[in-house]
Amino acid sequence: MAIFTEKSHASGEPDAGLSIIGTGMRVEGDVSADGVVKVEGSIVGTIRAARQVLVAKGGLVEGDILTREAIVGGEVRGGIQATERVELQATSVVHGDITTRRLFVQEGGEINGILHMGPDVAEQPEGRVVAGKFATQAEH
Repeated sequence: MAIFTEKSHASGEPDAGLSIIGTGMRVEGDVSADGVVKVEGSIVGTIRAARQVLVAKGGLVEGDILTREAIVGGEVRGGIQATERVELQATSVVHGDITTRRLFVQEGGEINGILHMGPDVAEQPEGRVVAGKFATQAEH
């Protein structure tokens, strides 16, 4: 009997995992994940998550977030690039630019940066947010 088994969807694709940076934990360096990254502690570096990044109330990200969907309840000091959606909860503060198709901001949520929105946002080539600006690989 195997202790560790790979779960799969009905289609045969493996489930993408959940990675948690717990309260009191500090990560220095870039983080990449195929699934979801939940930040309850702090990360100093870029987060790349294929599915979703969750920054919990009290969580801190000092760097850029690149994902499909970002939900922020804590603080982000860097840019957010989400190909589908960004949700800013009432306790959130973002010090940086946001690039997304759709945005939901609860009353009390703060954005201190430039907002880029629209259906063509997902068409942009993969890159990173540099000093509040989306930069493609060719610009580096």
